[in-house]
Amino acid sequence: MNQDQLQSLLSNAKRRRRYRNRPARSTQRDRRGAAMIVGVIMMGVLVSMLAFAIDIGYIAVSKAEARRTADAAALAGCWKVYDGAVNNMNAASLENEVLNAASSIALSNPVCNAGPVLSLNQQNADFELGYMASLSGNDPIVSDSSNPFRAVRVRIQKSEGINGQVPLYFARIFGQTGRNLTVESTAAMATKIKGFSTPSGGVNNTIDLLPFALDQATWDAMLAGGGSDQYRFDSQRNKVVAGSDGIREVNLYPQGTGSPGNRGTVDIGGANNSTADIARQIVHGISADDLIELGKPLVLANDGKMTLNGDTGISAGVKDELASIIGQTRIIPIFQSVSGNGNNAMYTIVRWVGVRVLAVKLTGPMNGKHVMVQPAPMIVRNGVPGDASRQWSDAVYSPVVLVK
Repeated sequence: MNQDQLQSLLSNAKRRRRYRNRPARSTQRDRRGAAMIVGVIMMGVLVSMLAFAIDIGYIAVSKAEARRTADAAALAGCWKVYDGAVNNMNAASLENEVLNAASSIALSNPVCNAGPVLSLNQQNADFELGYMASLSGNDPIVSDSSNPFRAVRVRIQKSEGINGQVPLYFARIFGQTGRNLTVESTAAMATKIKGFSTPSGGVNNTIDLLPFALDQATWDAMLAGGGSDQYRFDSQRNKVVAGSDGIREVNLYPQGTGSPGNRGTVDIGGANNSTADIARQIVHGISADDLIELGKPLVLANDGKMTLNGDTGISAGVKDELASIIGQTRIIPIFQSVSGNGNNAMYTIVRWVGVRVLAVKLTGPMNGKHVMVQPAPMIVRNGVPGDASRQWSDAVYSPVVLVK
């Protein structure tokens, strides 16, 4: 091969290398461009997802705020029901007070930086006051007072028509400026208490039950307007004073039992409770040990009755303990009948009632002795709710609880 042929081969080889290298550089540039386009698209997707997450998060926070507000308003409204019972409010005044309490709490607990108002439109009301048959959150609230639970339901809503929608921010690019939100909460308390469970223990965890029995006929006559009205409780001074308050009164002792002897004490604990046991229970209430020693539940049976052994009479030895609780509220048992006398008396208990102790005198002539009480609502923490089949109790309530 001569020199010219060698030169020609070298030139052809160089051209082939340039030809092969030229497409490789072009492909690399094309790949860089494609990656940039994909990156821009993915960045847009990520920004959209972030925007979506921010809006969804804001909706979730708003719902939590609405839940908190509805719970607080329902609880405040239901506790106002109890206050109304304490103050003997009529139905119209009570509903107005309960609504005001719920509305005030709602306005004080902002949702999306603004306190919501409650709609009172009859077709779309955000407030209900009435009774429930059970503590199921799905039970309707009705006006039938035979139902055992007093309840308040509050709805917090944000819509274009009331309180404004929950605002959206990034979703506006898709034409959505807000989202509707509705949250409901129901609070209730038991108004029919058929008995009491055993306290969990401790000297401060007792049942405020006075172990003095009153006959049903006298109690019902007093509720119907019988009896005297000579005392009233001054809540400002926290003491009982002379004067009328429109609430009738009844004397626990010594008038009749329907059997020889006087009204007396019931044994909640061991048989033949001593004067010391009665004195302790007057001041401190019924303890877990008392109920254990009783040996049976302190609960009315399905027929609305239970029996308790007792003693027809009240010892003057507890006068100081009774005097120490003047002005305080206690539960007492109501009996339908009693058999036997003395410490062999057997009382048939048919109801539990809340009372306030007004005056005590256990010395001197029999016709001057008295333990005066009047109906008074009270909260009991160890109450066992009854159903709508019987009265079970008067003026005794469970604490308010959220049921939905």
